[in-house]
Amino acid sequence: MSESAYAEAYQRSTEDPDAFWGEAATAVEWTTPPERVLDDSRPPFYRWFTGGRLNTCHNALDRHVASGRGEQPAVFYDSPVTGTRRTLTYAGLLDEVRRFAGALSSLGVEKGDRVVIYMPMVPEAVVAMLACARIGAVHSVVFGGFAPAELAVRIEDARPVVVVTASCGIEPARVVEYKPLLDGALDRSSHKPETVVVLQREQARAAVGQRDTDWEELDWAELVADAEPADCVDVEATDPLYILYTSGTTGRPKGIVRDNGGHAVALRWSMANIFDIGPGDVWFTASDVGWVVGHSYIVYAPLLTGATTVLYEGKPVGTPDAGAFWRVIEDYGAKAMFTAPTAYRAIRREDPEGDLIRAHDLSSLRAVFLAGERLDPDTYAWAAQRLGVPVIDNWWQTETGWPIAANLRGLEPMPVKPGSPSVPVPGYAVEVLDEQGSPVPAGTEGAICIRLPLPPGTLPTLWGDDERYVASYLSAFEGYYLSGDGGLLDDDGYLFVMGRTDDVLNVAGHRLSTGSIEAALAGHEAVAECAVIGVADELKGQVPRALVVVKSGVDAQADGERIRAELVQRVREEVGPVAALKEVDIVPGLPKTRSGKILRRTMREIADGRTPAVPSTIEDPAVLEALAPVLRHEA
Repeated sequence: MSESAYAEAYQRSTEDPDAFWGEAATAVEWTTPPERVLDDSRPPFYRWFTGGRLNTCHNALDRHVASGRGEQPAVFYDSPVTGTRRTLTYAGLLDEVRRFAGALSSLGVEKGDRVVIYMPMVPEAVVAMLACARIGAVHSVVFGGFAPAELAVRIEDARPVVVVTASCGIEPARVVEYKPLLDGALDRSSHKPETVVVLQREQARAAVGQRDTDWEELDWAELVADAEPADCVDVEATDPLYILYTSGTTGRPKGIVRDNGGHAVALRWSMANIFDIGPGDVWFTASDVGWVVGHSYIVYAPLLTGATTVLYEGKPVGTPDAGAFWRVIEDYGAKAMFTAPTAYRAIRREDPEGDLIRAHDLSSLRAVFLAGERLDPDTYAWAAQRLGVPVIDNWWQTETGWPIAANLRGLEPMPVKPGSPSVPVPGYAVEVLDEQGSPVPAGTEGAICIRLPLPPGTLPTLWGDDERYVASYLSAFEGYYLSGDGGLLDDDGYLFVMGRTDDVLNVAGHRLSTGSIEAALAGHEAVAECAVIGVADELKGQVPRALVVVKSGVDAQADGERIRAELVQRVREEVGPVAALKEVDIVPGLPKTRSGKILRRTMREIADGRTPAVPSTIEDPAVLEALAPVLRHEA
């Protein structure tokens, strides 16, 4: 790769981060400019833009209205599941956010207080997030597909003053009532918020009134009607903007903290330099506000940029067909779209020849970005050939908040290598390390790590748990952040991500720990022991597969079908439908090391048809040999 715009930017970002990010910070409006760009006074707890003060909502809305963009669309809301479309201009969205921010203030929410948002893909979810940012409150959005147990642990950890919810979410074939799920979570939680605010949707209205002595419920519309609009509250750059919990954790969940200053600077830089999106451009991200992609690239990044974001309450197929995305791109003139490879695999399965693509005018489209899981070469080739635009992989995590590796379409477009998200993004000093923490030669697999400090916009710590932050991410190799993924860098500096090195599943772009699913299985009265592995799936990337050992005295032959069905149902209730567990095998034993660790990775490799690397510490090789035919689906 020649010395180029990318090479120069990457070198500056890693060798002189103060100058690089100080320049990037000029794209953000500060009420008090930062005293320091990189604060390295307390490693490994690096902070960005210390001494600076700003307001994220002001940067996302007010400043655009003040500069003359008030009548430009900020959000195109498109809901095929309800047949609803709505355009919110920057001025209109600002008005709604000011009013809801005032409503939250009237409920006693102050700077630093937490607000849990448990909502579907509706404009009010965006309003609630920005309203929290406006008054300096910390929002924690929880994906609406999570069951009461998952929601409860997040409420316990965040300790919100207020919970904002909707009466229901809407799937193509069913209505999901949120209030019973939230009520179940609040019954489980020892922390009771002072207030629950309910957005009523006509598809399933919820009873509103005083439900319990510990909290009351208020109707969104009535609350906002009585509220005085709120002005922006200045916060420190290092103050938290939001907490986003990693999916499917057990026990105390990991609350990823995102700060205000670094987040605004990094996302604004990424839109221009990675995605080539500027003010006035239309940007379509098909995800959910409950996930990090939704936070970063449905809500904050496009609005910080002054672009128009599409908020889509629908699916890639079934609302009504596999042409849904193309219809949205045509209707709104989207310049680029961003979604998960799973969505494109689902579209391809329904419309393999791309007939529905040809039925729409996609002349506005300049690029498609895919992330959330590995973009397999077949899906890449199908999309690139039929869409006729660059299809760009990018790799990042909930923890980082924006891409670690990408093809930087705004800074310097590069040749695409199928199977690779391209090169490390400026700011991320990516290295591949061996087990001793030494960099490996090009083309050699190892642990993908990032040399500290991480760039702005990444997690500075976990919510209320600095020690766990260090133990989870910074302790494996001194001076490095451990991504948890394995892979390699090739001779051209392109990164290839080969998969997780820990026991986290990636189901259709949603990260779920095996532990949360195993906890649900283990609660069944017949289960003595269990293990969950993620196996390769053509559509979803990975799906969970459960291996269960039943208790002595349980007749697996006679009661097996009933037990399997009950286990699938338990996971659906405890973890949520997003876990997508369908396959449960009752087996005589699980392979373990002599220290008792279940060999999940070895089992996963067998299930995926690979030759496993069996550790020398295995306790009884015969157990694994007996299990292999089951894992391979051999008769």
